[in-house]
Amino acid sequence: MEDTLLEVRDLQVEFSTKMGIVRVLDKVNLKVDPRQTVGIIGESGCGKSMMALSIMGLVPIPPGRIAGGEILYRGIDLLTLEKDAILDIRGKRIAMIFQEPMNSLNPVFTVGNQLVETLLRHEDMTRRDAWDKSVDMLKAVGIPSPEKRMHDYSFQMSGGMRQRVMIAMSLCLDPDILIADEPTTALDVTVQKQVIDLLNKLQKELGFAMVFVSHDLALVAEVANSITVMYAGQVVEQGPVTDIL
Repeated sequence: MEDTLLEVRDLQVEFSTKMGIVRVLDKVNLKVDPRQTVGIIGESGCGKSMMALSIMGLVPIPPGRIAGGEILYRGIDLLTLEKDAILDIRGKRIAMIFQEPMNSLNPVFTVGNQLVETLLRHEDMTRRDAWDKSVDMLKAVGIPSPEKRMHDYSFQMSGGMRQRVMIAMSLCLDPDILIADEPTTALDVTVQKQVIDLLNKLQKELGFAMVFVSHDLALVAEVANSITVMYAGQVVEQGPVTDIL
């Protein structure tokens, strides 16, 4: 049996508001094994995205704070690490695709520049090697004429193309875990299907585990091995896809 990659134990996240303290995550638990896809599902505002942001160390502090619990990556509690150590893990070992690719990509830098900088931040390689690897990643996610697209800006691309760039950026460092936070929300149904098929294909080829966040049960059923159902900041149901559905 392979070791668990990621385990969230009794995680509590609180936010300060004018009305007082609001607990947005209340002792939630999650477990992700190698090569497994865990679906997190629930209505808008139930805490799905906050779970993802907490794992990535992206909870805005203030007004938010981690009030309790553990987030264990290969047995190491991420909540106890210094900022530099978290930065080394975030992106390289645990990567994330956000809901809206237009807001995730910087509109004043080319796609190629952003891919290259991601590689140079985490890997010891020359800019030429980083450029070549970035071109290979764009090709891997199905972007035509990848060499040309490296010089494009995000506003010159369609929503589906931008999301493919985000997938390439998140996987270029060969992470152990990919967190996909509603990656198809801003896309039409046809493009949604293409993105889901691409993620399934890349997972088989590269062997990463995935946490797939969505409010769409049909989408989660296509990609996940197990499902975690959330409601009002709590986990209300967990189990294999067939049992939950």
